[in-house]
Amino acid sequence: MEDASPEVQERVRASFARQGLMEHLGARLTRIQPGCVHIELPRRPEVTQQHGYFHAGATSAIADSAGGYAAFTLFAPDSSVLTVEYKINLLAPAEGDHLEAVGKVLPAQSPSAGRTLTVCQLEVFAVEGDRRTSVAAGQQTLIQIAARPER
Repeated sequence: MEDASPEVQERVRASFARQGLMEHLGARLTRIQPGCVHIELPRRPEVTQQHGYFHAGATSAIADSAGGYAAFTLFAPDSSVLTVEYKINLLAPAEGDHLEAVGKVLPAQSPSAGRTLTVCQLEVFAVEGDRRTSVAAGQQTLIQIAARPER
């Protein structure tokens, strides 16, 4: 899959930079494609829980943002995006060098993404060297907010 256009990438990066939580967590965008976004979260003590695994809240937050921005890549330039709902299943303890969240607009949604609701598939992987382990999977519903600039 090709990268999103430079204009879409800039719009996504600018919006992501305004998210205080992503900055606080230390998350970063690593891939922006039409209908697909990847976000990485490096391992730090601040994003772990009492057993040393990545915290479910941090895992869920990057999954939510990856799906939201995947939909955002398909929305009109003067619009914004909000999550309507999402569900995440934690599949395994998340341990590794970093997490990688992947949000993908479901294929049947792509042509009409954002008309009313857009549905995304969410996946999160724990990465340790060359090993990627699936640690979470979910689904998300988003809505395009027309003509509403972000702050």
